[in-house]
Amino acid sequence: MVAVLCFAAGHAVNARADTLLVVGDSLSAAHGIESDTGWVNLLRQRLGSQHRVINASISGDTTSSGAARLPELLKRHSPDIVLLELGGNDGLRGLSPQQMKLNLRDMIEKSQAADARVLLLGIEIPPNYGASYTDAFRGVFRQLSEEYDVPLVPFILDGVALQDAMMQDDGIHPTAEAQPVILDNVWEGLAPMLKRASTTTND
Repeated sequence: MVAVLCFAAGHAVNARADTLLVVGDSLSAAHGIESDTGWVNLLRQRLGSQHRVINASISGDTTSSGAARLPELLKRHSPDIVLLELGGNDGLRGLSPQQMKLNLRDMIEKSQAADARVLLLGIEIPPNYGASYTDAFRGVFRQLSEEYDVPLVPFILDGVALQDAMMQDDGIHPTAEAQPVILDNVWEGLAPMLKRASTTTND
């Protein structure tokens, strides 16, 4: 495949032309804003035409529904990298962190079995759910990252969630102005994966 030069945050990154599959919820589906301003589309622009970015995110998705959809997505798109951005709706509905962990584990294993590398995009939930629940919820992403040796972005809304100007009136979904910040958060985990892909290709 042709090597391309990607510029991000002022740094040049030599990246192989990969297919990236984003499986997420409303945070990745550009809920409440124009779709072309969402972080996934901004990622598409940053990577350029030599990369294919598939956004399979659906507002309202839980880890359970995402896990049910994933096998067909893997079969259809044969991605090199899968970005998993799910769990927020599990938390907002008070669903079991243990079940969320099992669902995400299933998605990681199926992705890896399809020869795709995984990037976990973590999310935090409000503290009013109680310390034990929020700690267990947060721990799911860290534990899976360690168990499967996959990179983790601990909080995709870092630098956004507590900024009123970057959140829509519902207090849950980020504004269009927040999307570049979200992309930079994602890029911290994704850029090393692209570099590694380029190094492997050039060896």
